[in-house]
Amino acid sequence: MARFGTFDGVALGAMPPDLPVCVEVDTHPAILGDIRAPQPLPTNLLRHGAEACRRQCWETELRSSCQRRRGLDTGRCLMKAIVVTDEAAGTAGMTLVERPEPEPALNDVVVQVHASGFVPTELAWPSTWTDRLGRDRTPSIPGHELAGVVSALGYGTTGLSVGQRVFGLTDWTRDGTLAEYVAVEARNLAPLPGDVDFTVGASLPISGLTAWQGLFEHGRLRVGQSVLVHGAAGAVGSMVTQLAREFGAHVIGTGRAADRDRALDFGAHEFVDIGNEALEDVGGVDLVFDVIGGDIGKRSAGLIRAGGTLVSVVGPSEARPADGLATDFVVMPDRPQLGEIVQRVRDGRLRTNIGAVADLDDAVAALNPTERITGKTIIRARS
Repeated sequence: MARFGTFDGVALGAMPPDLPVCVEVDTHPAILGDIRAPQPLPTNLLRHGAEACRRQCWETELRSSCQRRRGLDTGRCLMKAIVVTDEAAGTAGMTLVERPEPEPALNDVVVQVHASGFVPTELAWPSTWTDRLGRDRTPSIPGHELAGVVSALGYGTTGLSVGQRVFGLTDWTRDGTLAEYVAVEARNLAPLPGDVDFTVGASLPISGLTAWQGLFEHGRLRVGQSVLVHGAAGAVGSMVTQLAREFGAHVIGTGRAADRDRALDFGAHEFVDIGNEALEDVGGVDLVFDVIGGDIGKRSAGLIRAGGTLVSVVGPSEARPADGLATDFVVMPDRPQLGEIVQRVRDGRLRTNIGAVADLDDAVAALNPTERITGKTIIRARS
């Protein structure tokens, strides 16, 4: 027999060897005892022992809380997920479906998603539609930032444990976070402190890391410099504004007239309404953080002082500063940086910018809003 200790106070020992058992961890982890079983045990249970068993789902009707949907073609439990199949359709082509839960690969974890973020521009990224070898991978699951709880470990995974709260980024070329579960490399995640809500945690990875890396790695920001932040009231721009101000920069935000108060509230010293005011009136600046591109990006290049930097997150700039640098980058996962960001949220130095929150069942409608939303839309996979 296999003795599986207790679950929610109910003994799971003394079970007939031919009776399958489903042990699943949501908010109440299984407390596992010794395992003694003449019958074969699942490979990952043997590999990781008690921790892997915490999420081993076997077919059973023994516990009503573990009665899960199961795919007949794969034998794996099914989950809800948002998928896209048509690049031209954009967010309007999103569909809520059932998909097999992901399996962890080497050095992966599977995370039970509690909340996830979504960047609308990712539907224009090649990685949303093809894998690293250029092969079609649709229907694909979008979304690449998450907060949740580790529910399974892949072979060789270290540094994280089952039941641990985490947040971070998923790989661009793999299925993403608009789902109930996601498989992700463990190194892409950081611990999420217990006093930080999952919704807040999911809003931080892309916006926070983009701001951090753009300012400090690519922009080489120094105390006393001036920074022009486009889209200062948006999800990324508000992070850039707050971090730049904290590190001693003079911050000039830009955006629509309706964004002025919000940008100033996030810490901008000045604001330019780019719809009605001349951008060139700003004068010279040491660093431009561009989240818009196009004509705004070209005009911004002319504002860079000697030795300054134009940092773009929307691809290479169409114009370069006369006596400065122009750089563009793709944000990368970074556990220590995530730790720096979440600590600032905890102590009040950094505020997140959430514009809307919706449940996964309502995600398609939430990601196709009928009016403009300032800030990030967060999708909750669990209440």
